[in-house]
Amino acid sequence: MQNPPSGQPNPPAGSGSTGSGLDPKIAGALSYIWIVGLIFFFIEKENRFVRFHAMQSILFGIANSVIMMVLVILAVVLTFAFGIGGAIVGGVIGTVVSMLVWVVWLIFWLFVLIFIVGLVYAAVKAYQGQIFKLPIIGNMAEKIVNK
Repeated sequence: MQNPPSGQPNPPAGSGSTGSGLDPKIAGALSYIWIVGLIFFFIEKENRFVRFHAMQSILFGIANSVIMMVLVILAVVLTFAFGIGGAIVGGVIGTVVSMLVWVVWLIFWLFVLIFIVGLVYAAVKAYQGQIFKLPIIGNMAEKIVNK
């Protein structure tokens, strides 16, 4: 993107054109649909705004997938362990042990909710033309895009 002539204000972060022909703000917001972000990252060569949001979406999707796999495995293992342990022990202690299963699954669904809220918030910020960095992932995405 070229610099504006002197005396004119700098354009907003999401201005300019994209390789897809979409408005950069719309392309940035759509990038938070994981597979769309992957496509935009590879077809977009010039617009760093779109590339940043696409890469942030890709990294967020990978991190979420890893975290969800670990939590599901942990939840399933603990469900069996606590379920069997609760059945063997029985009584009040067995009930308390069995209730820990609900806590594990509650934590899993809280992570799902946090992921969805994070994606929606980042997409809204992209649509507003802002560069919003998710914790840790935002800096990684910026380094990759600026190479």
